[in-house]
Amino acid sequence: MPHGSTKAEYRAACLGANLDFDDLQSAKSYIAMKTYGRSKLCNILFTRELARRLRGSGVTTNCLHSGFVATRFGDQSGGLISRLVWLAKFFAMSPTKGARTIVYLASSREVAEATGQYFCRCLPTTPSSLAHDDVAALELWHRYRATPRARP
Repeated sequence: MPHGSTKAEYRAACLGANLDFDDLQSAKSYIAMKTYGRSKLCNILFTRELARRLRGSGVTTNCLHSGFVATRFGDQSGGLISRLVWLAKFFAMSPTKGARTIVYLASSREVAEATGQYFCRCLPTTPSSLAHDDVAALELWHRYRATPRARP
């Protein structure tokens, strides 16, 4: 795994987490893990663009990887998926541990000025090279703003 990357970032890169601006909703091609990876990539790109737009306003924005947390996600899936999710949760961290980074970002003076960064385990982490694409971040922002639900 590349230095400074998280396991999730590494998996996303391996699963082909790239953006297809002609199919952002994965309507043409839906593969669960690829779509999940794309959503994480979009979170990072959107955070970086929002931080750029808010620069100098006193408002900060960051994103994070909480890790594999034992939540109720997948509990109601039924069949084999529910059983696999149940088994996987034995390797997951508690919701309390999973919340540490978001609580840290929301309350710590140490990161009060940090903006546009990606955090994992309460530390700024370098995301994949795809997450540093300023052109893609701007295009994603424009696509979001063009959706009917987007507000000024």
